[in-house]
Amino acid sequence: QVQLVESGGGLVQPGGSLRLSCAASGIRFSVNHMGWFRQSPGKQRELVATITAGSSTTYKDSVKGRFTISRDNAKNTAYLQMNSLKPEDTAVYYCNVRQGFVWSDYWGQGTQVTVSS
Repeated sequence: QVQLVESGGGLVQPGGSLRLSCAASGIRFSVNHMGWFRQSPGKQRELVATITAGSSTTYKDSVKGRFTISRDNAKNTAYLQMNSLKPEDTAVYYCNVRQGFVWSDYWGQGTQVTVSS
């Protein structure tokens, strides 16, 4: 059973930074793609960033140059470093693992990121 626990969210001013963590278990972490998603009120969940087992990354256009996804296989943990945060980044952030060609059907509680003055 996949278990994903997000942490690191909080309240930050525009232009500030946060680092989110995703602790994973129940998967072969080192060989799985990982991704970060976010969902804000009234909007659908969207894919923010991905990282493959080989550390190849992709990003949603609006976060390129500001967010960095990474992974530490020894800790079974994925990270999302978020810099130059904007109010539109406000959302609940979730991580997930790709199994085959699809993302897992497990979603944790996420971690709230609020960017506001």
